[in-house]
Amino acid sequence: QVHLVESGGGLVQAGGSLRLSCAASGSIFRINAMGWYRQVPGKQRELVATITRGGSTDYTDSVRGRFTISRTNAKNTVYLQMNSLKPEDTAVYYCHARGVNDYWGQGTQVTVSS
Repeated sequence: QVHLVESGGGLVQAGGSLRLSCAASGSIFRINAMGWYRQVPGKQRELVATITRGGSTDYTDSVRGRFTISRTNAKNTVYLQMNSLKPEDTAVYYCHARGVNDYWGQGTQVTVSS
């Protein structure tokens, strides 16, 4: 079992920055990749960024160049540095871990005002 706890959301003006953190505990050795998704009411959850066990990263086109996913050397904390935020980045952001099963955090609200 893997437990994920997110932090770092909040309210920021357009053009500002936020950093999200996701702390993983439990059977973290079973995790193959971690990532961040986001969801707005009435829409499907959207993949934002991923980082694999080997350190490879990928981003959805709308955030590439503005967001950076990283992790600690112990691989138990993943970060999402979000720069040049736009109002359309407003969403609940969820941490995800993929292993034998899929694990999700509780979500953290990010609101970008124009």
